Amino acid sequence: MKPLIAGIIVWLLVSCQQGNTPKEQVHLLSGSGRDASCPFITKDATGHPVISWVEKEPAADTGTMYYAVANDDGYTFGTPVRIPVTTGVRPHDENLPKLLFKPDGTVIVMFGVEQHDARNKYAGKVMYAQSFDKGSTWEPAVPLVTDTAGYDQRYFDMALLPSGEAAAIWLDNRKDTQAEGSTLYFATTAAKAGFQEARPIAGTVCQCCRTKLYVAGNGDIHVAYRDIINDTIRDMVHQVSVNKGQTFSAPVRISADNWVINGCPHTGPALTANSQGLHFTWFTMGGGQGVFYCRSPDNGHTYTQKESLSKSPMAKHPQLATTTADQVAIVWDEPVKWRDGFNSRIGFQLKSAAGKTMTAKQLTPDSVYAAFPVISAIQQNQVLVAYKEKTGDTGRIAAVWLDMETMH
Repeated sequence: MKPLIAGIIVWLLVSCQQGNTPKEQVHLLSGSGRDASCPFITKDATGHPVISWVEKEPAADTGTMYYAVANDDGYTFGTPVRIPVTTGVRPHDENLPKLLFKPDGTVIVMFGVEQHDARNKYAGKVMYAQSFDKGSTWEPAVPLVTDTAGYDQRYFDMALLPSGEAAAIWLDNRKDTQAEGSTLYFATTAAKAGFQEARPIAGTVCQCCRTKLYVAGNGDIHVAYRDIINDTIRDMVHQVSVNKGQTFSAPVRISADNWVINGCPHTGPALTANSQGLHFTWFTMGGGQGVFYCRSPDNGHTYTQKESLSKSPMAKHPQLATTTADQVAIVWDEPVKWRDGFNSRIGFQLKSAAGKTMTAKQLTPDSVYAAFPVISAIQQNQVLVAYKEKTGDTGRIAAVWLDMETMH
């Protein structure tokens, strides 16, 4: 089937009408009859949006990654592409499998699998594979960590560096302290040799929340994660490298939430940057409950007072992106009462470059179970949002294009 024909068929599979034009409709990307999860958005080497996800048989524990590239019209997708080397991926909506496209045509896929290590029966392993021909063929998947002392890696992120190489961070069991938590590691690729020179950049990191790696336009490398402070507080912190990752600043809390919890919230932070500084969003139950936002106008030296984004105290899993108009678009999921039970819906907020709220609304109807949204800015002041819809125990991947000019 040709990509354009497949894209038109996908466009016709609309789960809920949100307008009269293709860009305002919901597109279903995953295959029917399988359980899909873990949507992630990136861009290929030519700037086309790419959505990846995991599909598995409903009763299976593991699956395989797929991805679809947006066509030139911007509002349809080509035929989904299966990545065979990812067979065995363990789907986890916080430990998202990811794709990264380097300018030289290399594509990197990174994903988590079970470790099966006697030292920790819940341990995970991060694998990655490279394609040197734009995804046509793949090298075998290899472990991100080969040190035998490293038996648990998870909650990773990748980003493209100005040099054209890739950087990655992940949580690792290797540490030089008895304090609770994982160590945050950082590594970069060296052409076809893959990730090299891994080194720790932080310790006592909350073991079960996603991490965020962000490379700003000036080349600064930012990381954000949930730290364990004074053995009991699990608050979000930020670090930055201004020398291409050679060193990182000390961790600084973006907000003194003082959330004391003996457990893992399974919802990590997100950050982006624009002309007015850094912008953060996260979930906490300290000093209020739900999804919050703050910004730093001075590259992490100071942070504004946090602001609640949703009326729901159980809003979680926020993500955000800077639009081409320098605005900040934020999405999250939140529970909603529906008939005799509960569904989950996607919330949305658009902020000005300086963080002033311009629009706040919900993107999905209460009748549809929608969760774990991801967002990416695209051309002409638009954003692409992807998320998981559920019908019973089966998930499918949905995507919608939003025009920020119509959000005001």
